[in-house]
Amino acid sequence: MIKIENLHAYYGAVEALKGVNIDIPSEKITCLIGANGAGKTTLLKSISGMIHHTGSIRVDDTEISQRSPTKIAAMGIIHVPEGRHIFPGLTVRENLEVGTIAWHGFFGRKPYDAELEEVYALFPRLWERKDQLGWSLSGGEQQMLAIGRAMMARPKVLLLDEPSMGLAPIVVSELFDKIKEINQKGHTILLVEQNARLALKMSDHAYVLEHGEIAFSGDAESVRRDPRTVRAYLGKFAGKHTA
Repeated sequence: MIKIENLHAYYGAVEALKGVNIDIPSEKITCLIGANGAGKTTLLKSISGMIHHTGSIRVDDTEISQRSPTKIAAMGIIHVPEGRHIFPGLTVRENLEVGTIAWHGFFGRKPYDAELEEVYALFPRLWERKDQLGWSLSGGEQQMLAIGRAMMARPKVLLLDEPSMGLAPIVVSELFDKIKEINQKGHTILLVEQNARLALKMSDHAYVLEHGEIAFSGDAESVRRDPRTVRAYLGKFAGKHTA
């Protein structure tokens, strides 16, 4: 689905990604774990065209590395950024309608009732709060809204950056159940997540990024059991949770 080869990205003189190679298979969940500053968010921004980079990014054999973020989004490569970034002064429904711009345009006439129904079925609380302003939602509801807005864009691939950040454990569990459900509907997901245990548990494939380079990778279960992962990301009691 997505093949990344020799990807380099810079912030001024600082090289954030150093020749990264990644394959993201279709209709699977691939997670990217690593310490803060390892380059995880930079990789997502490179895919979605938000920062300058060199190297190759191919989606179904189509090179996208020189395309604009608008054109990449129109292809169905949809980025849900860290920190949610909803529009606080718009209602829930208006925030969701913004998500249709990728295929609907700013003043399009195509209906999107089916997309709204799908999002409301996935996140019933958004239906209950459809007329509330974005700022009035809880953190978990705002994250649901950010993912719901991405679903309105008719995604083929979802790039999810730290969806659990700042949320209570019970909310995180519910949210990740929904992410799994989205994947089961046929959407490819690339997940960046600081909660390595949870990310590896729900993913099919995993990459570990350290200092802008891929340290190791494999199917998620083998990466979860790798001593390097246990030592660096899962803690000394990880062995009790490997079932």
